[in-house]
Amino acid sequence: MPKRTTTRLDDALPLALEGYAWLPNRLRQADADVLRTRLLGQRAVALHGPAAARFFYDERHVRRHGAIPGPVQSTLFGHGAVHTLDGTAHRVRKELLVGLLMNGGIDGLVERSGAAWQDAARDWPTRGPVVLFDEVSRVLTRAVCDWTGIPLAPAEVPALAADLVAMVDGFATAGPRHWRARRARTRRENWLATLIEQVRRGETTAAAGSAVAAVAEHRDADGTPLDACAAAVELLNIIRPTVAVSWFVAFTGHALHRWPEHRDRLRAADPAFTEAYAHEVRRFYPFAPFVGGRAVTDLAWDGVPIPSGAIVLLDLYGQNHDPRLWPEPYRFRPERFLGREIGPFELVPQGGGDPRTGHRCPGELITVALLRDLAVRLARLDHTVPPQDLRIPLHRIPTRPVDGLLINVGATT
Repeated sequence: MPKRTTTRLDDALPLALEGYAWLPNRLRQADADVLRTRLLGQRAVALHGPAAARFFYDERHVRRHGAIPGPVQSTLFGHGAVHTLDGTAHRVRKELLVGLLMNGGIDGLVERSGAAWQDAARDWPTRGPVVLFDEVSRVLTRAVCDWTGIPLAPAEVPALAADLVAMVDGFATAGPRHWRARRARTRRENWLATLIEQVRRGETTAAAGSAVAAVAEHRDADGTPLDACAAAVELLNIIRPTVAVSWFVAFTGHALHRWPEHRDRLRAADPAFTEAYAHEVRRFYPFAPFVGGRAVTDLAWDGVPIPSGAIVLLDLYGQNHDPRLWPEPYRFRPERFLGREIGPFELVPQGGGDPRTGHRCPGELITVALLRDLAVRLARLDHTVPPQDLRIPLHRIPTRPVDGLLINVGATT
C-alpha cells in the first residue's frame, strides 16, 4: 500500500453509521496508511499496520491520560482506571493487575469456568433453545467472582452478569444502551467499594492471594492506598473483561455452525489446534474497532505531521483483515496460526505490544485460555442451531450475532 495520507472533514457521523467498517473503508478508499480527519471537531490522525502499532504503543509518542472520552470511562473502564494512566503511575498499577492475571493464576479461572459450564449445561436440554451468549455470561460471572474472591450468592449471578454485559455493550453509543451501561457501572462500583471498605475494616475476610485482598492492600506509585472507589474500578476491570469473553464464545458458536468441518479437531482438544482456533476467532470476528490516545508532542509518522494533543487512532479491525498480513483474510482458517509465532504488533484484537508493561490488555491471556477451553466444551456439546438471525451487524459496536446464538442442547459431555 502506498505510504501517503489523506485528509477528511469531520467523520463523527460516518463512524456512528458505519461502525467497524468506517476506518478500514476510509483507508482503503484513499489507498493510504494514514488518515487525517476530525472527530467532533477535534483533530485526529488514524494509523494502520504493525509498524504504526509499534509507534502508537511507544509512550514517547502517544499518551492515554486525558485521551479516553468521559462517556467511555463512565461505562467501560471507569474513571481513574489503569487504562487512563501513563508512565510510572501506569506501570505500578499495571503490576497489580499483571500479578493477578498473568502469573500462574489463569488455570484456576479456567478450571472454575469449566465447572460452572458443566453445572449450567445440565439444565440446557430441558429448557428448549437457550441463548449461548447469555448462558456463557452467567457462567463466566460465577467463575470470575469465585476466582477473585468476590462473595456472590447463586441468586445474584444473573443480575451481575447483566450489568457486566451492559458496561461493555453500551460504551460506544449515545442511546439507551449507554445510559444502561452508566447505571450498571455506578451500581457495581458502589457495591465493590463497600466490599473493599468492609475488608479494610476487618468486617469481611478476603482470601490471601485473592484479587480482593490484593486490590485492598495495593499502594499506588505515590505510596498511598487506592481509595475505595478506585479499588472498585480495578476490581471491575478484572471481572468485566472476563465476562466480555462471552462475545468470543458466541462467535465460536457461530463459526462452528458455519464451518462444522473444524468440530472434530476441536473435540480432540489438541492444544496447538485449540489455540490456533481461538486466535482465528479473535482475528476473524469484530471486537474492538480501534484504540486511541493523544499525541504527546508534535510528531510525524512516515512523514505525516501529527500535531501535539491530536487524537491518534490505531486501526485494529482493519489490521486483523489486512491481506498483507493474513492471506484470504475473509476466510475462516484456524490453520493459519499453526506453527506460526505471532508478533506483538501483528494480531491486535485487544491491542498490541507487551501486555505486561504497555497498554495492551493484560487479560488477553485469560481470553485465549478461556476461549480454548470453552471452544472444546462447545464442540463436544450435543447441540443444534435452530433457525434464527445469524447476522453480525458491523454498524453496531460492540457487535454479536443478532439473536445471541440460540442452541438446542441434547446430552452434555
